[in-house]
Amino acid sequence: MTRQPTTDAASAADEAEFARRLSALTLEQKVRLLTGADFWSLHPEPAVGLRRLVVSDGPAGVRGELWDERSPSANVPSPTALAATWDEPLIERLGGLLAHEARAKGVDVLLAPTVNLHRTPYGGRHFECFSEDPLLTARIGVAYVRGVQDGGVAATVKHFVGNDSETQRMTLDARIDERALRELYLTPFEHIVGEGRVWAVMAAYNGVNGHSMTESPLLREVLHEDWGFDGLVMSDWFAVRTTEPSARAALDLVMPGPIGPWGDALIAAVHEGKVDEALVDDKVLRLLRLAARVGALSEMPTTAGPPEHDAVSVAALLRETAAAGFVLARNEDAVLPLDRAALSRVAVLGPNAAVARTLGGGSATVFPPHTVSPLDGIRAALGDDVEVVHGIGVTPQTRTPVAALSYLRHPDGSGEGTEVRFLAADGTLLGSERRAGAAYTWMGSYGPGVPIGQVARVEVHTVVRAADAGRHAIGGSGIGRFRMSVAGTEVFDVRLQLPPGADLVEGLMTPPQCLHTVDLAEGEETQVVLTHDIVSAEDDIASADDAIGDAVTMFQLNLQPPQGSDDEEIERAVALAREADVAVVVVGTTEEVESEGFDRDSLALPGRQDELVRRVAEANPRTVVVVNSGAPVLLPWAEEVAAVLLAWFPGQEFGNALADVLLGVAEPGGRLPTVWPASERGLPATEPVDGVLAYDEGLFIGYRGAGRAGWQPPRYDFGHGLGYTTWECVSIDVQGAERPDADCTAQVRIRNSGARHGKEVVQVYAGRPGGGVERPVRWLAGFAVVEAAAGEEVVATVTVDARAFRHWDTEAGRWAVEPGTFRLEAGPSSTALPLTADIAFGRE
Repeated sequence: MTRQPTTDAASAADEAEFARRLSALTLEQKVRLLTGADFWSLHPEPAVGLRRLVVSDGPAGVRGELWDERSPSANVPSPTALAATWDEPLIERLGGLLAHEARAKGVDVLLAPTVNLHRTPYGGRHFECFSEDPLLTARIGVAYVRGVQDGGVAATVKHFVGNDSETQRMTLDARIDERALRELYLTPFEHIVGEGRVWAVMAAYNGVNGHSMTESPLLREVLHEDWGFDGLVMSDWFAVRTTEPSARAALDLVMPGPIGPWGDALIAAVHEGKVDEALVDDKVLRLLRLAARVGALSEMPTTAGPPEHDAVSVAALLRETAAAGFVLARNEDAVLPLDRAALSRVAVLGPNAAVARTLGGGSATVFPPHTVSPLDGIRAALGDDVEVVHGIGVTPQTRTPVAALSYLRHPDGSGEGTEVRFLAADGTLLGSERRAGAAYTWMGSYGPGVPIGQVARVEVHTVVRAADAGRHAIGGSGIGRFRMSVAGTEVFDVRLQLPPGADLVEGLMTPPQCLHTVDLAEGEETQVVLTHDIVSAEDDIASADDAIGDAVTMFQLNLQPPQGSDDEEIERAVALAREADVAVVVVGTTEEVESEGFDRDSLALPGRQDELVRRVAEANPRTVVVVNSGAPVLLPWAEEVAAVLLAWFPGQEFGNALADVLLGVAEPGGRLPTVWPASERGLPATEPVDGVLAYDEGLFIGYRGAGRAGWQPPRYDFGHGLGYTTWECVSIDVQGAERPDADCTAQVRIRNSGARHGKEVVQVYAGRPGGGVERPVRWLAGFAVVEAAAGEEVVATVTVDARAFRHWDTEAGRWAVEPGTFRLEAGPSSTALPLTADIAFGRE
């Protein structure tokens, strides 16, 4: 078993051992431990038997210490997809897979899960968070953490708290009233600290109610004092900007390192009496406790190990998880599942059909060993007996993509790839590496034997080979000075800069580009050299801290092969659809509109994708639209197509899982973890005013706003999702509801009234009709996943936590229950609740 925070004798002995080791350290040694050694690791300390600890992003897979294709990672579905499963045992299994991946990469601490709420669909990291509902977020988060930590790897719940949008995230002050803070935004953290017993918490960039989170009293007053958290609190990367205020707060670790605002400044503050050394000691004890839990302290090993996985079992679990998160939002005339025997030609269309998005941008990015596109998955499933035709329809992105490996050849002609060279200012070659990709990131190191302080420029050498005749756009993306030569002739020498006020991560994820067009015949080759000069952050990253710019080198080689205009591609897609038995149109977002570092300014599908869907649907009434986005997008054509399948960012097995669902091998198991809006009216904003982002909607985010002034009915409600069978709700029986301070149980009986085996998510909501305390009309109180054969009747046992009936009493500063009658409603979604039961509570 892994070590858990307990109060038994063994734990007391451990605490005594930690104290003994702490006493062996000088103040200088202790303070050194409290800032990272580099981007992804913590300092070792032989004096106390502490080895180097390694941390890693993230929510979509375990990236490790490299941010490129040399260290491939299993790409799991996005957190929105995980929450859409509503399946805690499945997510716990997935956590075990992540622990296996972490140990294989030498990672001790996983920087996940992200449990900030979907306050608004405009939030740039919406895809990286589970849900708009605190209970669903909490329960999926607890399962995730248990799976990871049962494998001996620490999970890190983040970002504590109020990091629910990206605009001005480094500086904004989120103004959240106390009830909303306690009942919504802190609730997932509370459950994961309590039930999940998480070992680490990450403090957010932003402020809340006047305090930067790395200096916030909430760290001590809530985490330590209210919840008894005994783990470690680390900063988000480069979030700490002060010495004494952050050191006096319950922040334990500054990341990354080795530079930062603590170090010598903190030592001096202790000597001057401005920071109590006891605070430093507590931080080190928490670090030692974390190290013991992951097996990084000598003579205190854990006996836990993650479950073993091979490539086959990884693919199977990711395929199962993706299908379990797909939400079938519409299925007119039961067009799905498709009857394979009736198919002779299938049109797979859209910009995301052949090159799908499997993950979102930013720190969640990993490099999977492979990705299965919808086109490839459907072709593999249907085999040679069914003709599968393809057209992109439209090109929604305005940026030129990273060059695909299939177009690149090593300069020596030895195969696909590039050669990267590191050179000194005088041109001396300091090192080189052969790469199988065209996106490059180095954080604090260029690799073994390459002295980082001497690298003046990086050159990418490759040979571009044209697959088709026509005009090719070739260039580079990044921040700083870039030069490119084609066939030995320099074609540009430019300095690329971020626009004023841009977030650094926005610049790293969607950097400015410079392009040159080259006409090539089919099969023609041309030599390309892209050069990036390494200079100081002051020259190139005006909006970023110097430390970030100096520590990161990140750029891309870009290539867009010839393609038709949108008009031409739409007409081709329509022609293909007209001649097909069914048209599957895969639409979605791009890295330009959905990524860490910036919020969305529109929920519309980018480009002319809406037009594409409508034109295809006119040509073929059997049109199935697959929406490949991590967060909600507008679907103005939803009532014009036969089926709508919301696929999220479903990870590397996307295409295989999609084929399973389309053909009925697997049921689309997902239910919406967030409202899917019909329009953009009335949605909370992400733009601060004078540095303040007011959460004016209070308790009424997402579906909780139903019935209030200005409420806009959504396209699809929270909890909505169809399967391949039908269900009848039979009865509800509530037991154990005599006391407001105890959990109760709702026994919900349902019948599979359809013709095939199916899965249903039984949802129970609480409400307080006629109450005197302001509340939503209803809120999620519990849920359970059940399965049944055709015609079978089953009982879903739904535990309703006592917290469901409580509200935060701001005057008393505690949880309270309003006397009177609460109503429990049960059904398949937040607006389809045919079963009801009342519970009456007297005074406390």
